[in-house]
Amino acid sequence: MQYRISILGTRGIPAGYGGFETFAENLALYLTKQGWLVTVYCQVEANQKNNTTTTTWRGIELVHVPVAGNGALSTIVFDFKSIRHSLRSEGIILTLGYNTAIFNIMHRLKKRINIINMDGIEWRREKWSRIAKMWFWFNERLACWIANHLIADHPAIKEHLATRIARKKISMIPYGAPEVTTADESCLDQLGLVPGGFSILIARPEPENSILEIVRAFSVKSRNHLLVVLGNYDPERNNYHYKVKSAASDEVIFLGAIYEKRILDSLRFYCRLYIHGHKVGGTNPSLVEALGANCSILAHNNQFNRWVAGEAAHYFDDEEDCSRKLESLLHYKKSAEESRSYQTRFRKFFAWNKVLSQYDELLRTWHGRSV
Repeated sequence: MQYRISILGTRGIPAGYGGFETFAENLALYLTKQGWLVTVYCQVEANQKNNTTTTTWRGIELVHVPVAGNGALSTIVFDFKSIRHSLRSEGIILTLGYNTAIFNIMHRLKKRINIINMDGIEWRREKWSRIAKMWFWFNERLACWIANHLIADHPAIKEHLATRIARKKISMIPYGAPEVTTADESCLDQLGLVPGGFSILIARPEPENSILEIVRAFSVKSRNHLLVVLGNYDPERNNYHYKVKSAASDEVIFLGAIYEKRILDSLRFYCRLYIHGHKVGGTNPSLVEALGANCSILAHNNQFNRWVAGEAAHYFDDEEDCSRKLESLLHYKKSAEESRSYQTRFRKFFAWNKVLSQYDELLRTWHGRSV
């Protein structure tokens, strides 16, 4: 049997934006090596002709869907066009995210197998307006009924979804990452950093990621240490970004958004501490990548982070607790036992080959089924 799959729901590959794109790239390449014919839908800027085109990249068919703009509305339009186009394809559908699940009704009506990765609990995020939260809540409910099968990337997400649909309809497969065992130290020279002389915070600058609390906790006193913050900050247009940068001491360095793997690997591999403030979501890619680089981890104390990072990690409850933990952790060196614990947990749950093989196995069980 020739296995065929179309992957929808991301901005496309090669990855250059975020976690879902990185996942889509790794999965598409893995499935191609396993003999699948893989199609990935990619969002591109609209042009005069505005035609959907196809190219091939490393054996993967890329469908380029032109859409004007790059905001939330353009993403909705892109999803609608991609889903409509995918009705002509053969094989099964893998949709990454449920934010426009209402359009997946087309797959159901055409009796197409559609498996949806449910990502996090989007409607709980503080950044969204009330109307946006209602939209996400509604689409989450729809996705549970429209999809043939659901994938949760965290046990807590599976438990949440099990309140909406039968447990047998849900598989738990976490996000993955590469293991980093060495890195290019020269990358630090370019950034004015030295190994062990800095800690890092990598997150989108949004309230539910506790960035303001972490920056304030770090900046309350001189640390004789640097905090490197990655992400796109625009304090002139975004009040939250303004608050974060205003709260930062001279020891906090904002490097902008960095997507180059070589530099990110170096930052994680040589940092003293990886600080993770996410309060909402499932298996967060950035935390998994920190685990894969054997970082010492200080994370917000919640069920999502605790399951990913395990008992070897350190946790804070609020801004004051974060400041206390920083006081004790910024200048310590992790023990061999802590290092082994991170490594063991990463290899058990989050190594790419382990994660991707689980996807391959699940997708094969659905290929060729009738609905």
